[in-house]
Amino acid sequence: MSGGGNDWLVIRRGNAPLVLGLPHTGTDIPAELEGRFTSPWLARKDADWWIDRLYGFAADLDATLVRTTVSRSVIDVNRDPSGVSLYPGQATTALCPTTSFDGEPLYREGQEPDDAEVEARKARWFQPYHDAVAAELERLRAGHGRVVLYDCHSIRSNIPRLFDGELPQFNIGTNSGESCDPSLTARIEAVCDESGLPWVANGRFKGGYTTRHHGRPDAGIHAVQMELACRGYMAEPAAVHDGNWPTPFDPATAAPLASVLNNVLQTCLHWAFNER
Repeated sequence: MSGGGNDWLVIRRGNAPLVLGLPHTGTDIPAELEGRFTSPWLARKDADWWIDRLYGFAADLDATLVRTTVSRSVIDVNRDPSGVSLYPGQATTALCPTTSFDGEPLYREGQEPDDAEVEARKARWFQPYHDAVAAELERLRAGHGRVVLYDCHSIRSNIPRLFDGELPQFNIGTNSGESCDPSLTARIEAVCDESGLPWVANGRFKGGYTTRHHGRPDAGIHAVQMELACRGYMAEPAAVHDGNWPTPFDPATAAPLASVLNNVLQTCLHWAFNER
């Protein structure tokens, strides 16, 4: 279902104490903006490709899902709306990015959004997205006492501008332990560890605005970001270009990682229902 008459905002409601946020799966670019980007492909390059399909099993867990169909190059709803960097001193992209992860200019010369346009995009897309996340969290918290917000992400395994070397498969972010109860983090870590795949908690990615803003353990809302390396569920070319990226989603290729993620979400639910 769509939320509040906004076709770009997709809300699928469940009744379990689990909300999945998908802020970066969108690839839509408004027609009035598309010609201002260097290329449509570049404006979509850094999407969290196929994450909505990878987590398709979440419907069977009665989880709630909130996602935007708008490209993060138009507005990144997982950045601080004030424009303050979530990772001071490290390369990142802005609320309305002007460069790709690799540092390529997204806009044609002189076509970047000015401050007034950034504010307009915030009002049109950013605030309604977070209002929807907050509303679903409160709906479920009222019935369960506490709820887990699980923010779904993925990124290419190697992006030298953003991080050194190859990214671990699972990158768990809890704002250095502030956005959720440590016992939940420990249980998620255990599932990742049992998979035999590399993982890290609060490494390069500690959680974006969604995790940091909505996570309020003292109020019964426990937020976790999961940043996945794309190689775990799709083929990753050594060098990406508009002829080879993204590679298609293949359910058979994704199945082993999806199984681990299913265990992660079931662990979140078990914790939410039983840990007191």
